[in-house]
Amino acid sequence: MPCVVVDLFCGIGGLTKGLELSGINVAAGIDINETCKYAYERNNNARFIHADITNLTSEEVLNLYPDDCIRALVGCAPCQPFSKYTKRYRKDGHTDDKWRLLYSFSRIIEETNPHIVSMENVPELSKEKVFQDFIDMLVNLNYYVNWQIVYCPDYGVPQSRNRLVLLASQMGEINLIPPLYTIDRYRTVRQSIGDLPPIKDGETNAQDSLHCSCRLSKINRLRIRQSVQGGTWRDWDESLQLKCHKKDSGKTYPSVYGRMRWDEPAPTITTQFYGYGNGRFGHPEQNRALSIREGAILQSFPRDYAFLEEGSILNKTALGIHIGNAVPVELGRAIGISINQHIEEVENNG
Repeated sequence: MPCVVVDLFCGIGGLTKGLELSGINVAAGIDINETCKYAYERNNNARFIHADITNLTSEEVLNLYPDDCIRALVGCAPCQPFSKYTKRYRKDGHTDDKWRLLYSFSRIIEETNPHIVSMENVPELSKEKVFQDFIDMLVNLNYYVNWQIVYCPDYGVPQSRNRLVLLASQMGEINLIPPLYTIDRYRTVRQSIGDLPPIKDGETNAQDSLHCSCRLSKINRLRIRQSVQGGTWRDWDESLQLKCHKKDSGKTYPSVYGRMRWDEPAPTITTQFYGYGNGRFGHPEQNRALSIREGAILQSFPRDYAFLEEGSILNKTALGIHIGNAVPVELGRAIGISINQHIEEVENNG
């Protein structure tokens, strides 16, 4: 029987695209953010359904699957409640409203009983009670459960990103495939974006409206000219350093206002990757921050992935959130290959 996937919290389709590239059929993606619809449907062979997961019924989900298929339910619940950055500013005992989303994922699994489940999220989630509750739910429903912290360059993603990947199956033991890349073969910044046309800060490439860079302030132009690959703000003249950098607390943030290295994977692409002062998001060579297209490529989206409907206004903030929150496409492909291999093993042993 064919495997058919429903993708919860699908966003603009990073996980869906990866699964499709592995040969898996995705029936639909579901997300509360309707602005994801164009990119999701334009680039994938799946329906986008605008819905709140917390109100989704089992009947609505089950109706998305054809008869006689192996049903897989996958998803990446928004990870802000669990991230290191958010936890620094969250008082002990505070419960973010988004924590409920993982319990909603659990509820839908219990009610729809899919053959296979996959979840991707930030590594910090593994230390939270909600994650243990999620695993306990799967075990109680007789799923074989496997999870691990994955280093994304091992699977062809050109950024030093760690993610939690969980796979569970009612059909037998399931595992993520072994790494596809070794450290000497990791995809680098140069291999990924080195051949894109050069642009200046504030400029947009004529052939690709997403290959555009934010305009820098006068002082940031001076700063980036003194920045070196892999360096820090300590490379600047003292007159260019921020007051916070001179305090003890500021000395622990050397990567902000940094340039990436050409011949290494990029740093983790966040939702604010297009801002020079938001991390090590300076271009290795050009005096600007990453363009929107470069951030998408470093998230392993195909170069021709269409994010904007023709004639629509480009909103860097919204696109940064869409791209930075996406599951890296090549990690999605590895999850898809793992599911396919698992099904094949079950069929061969059946």
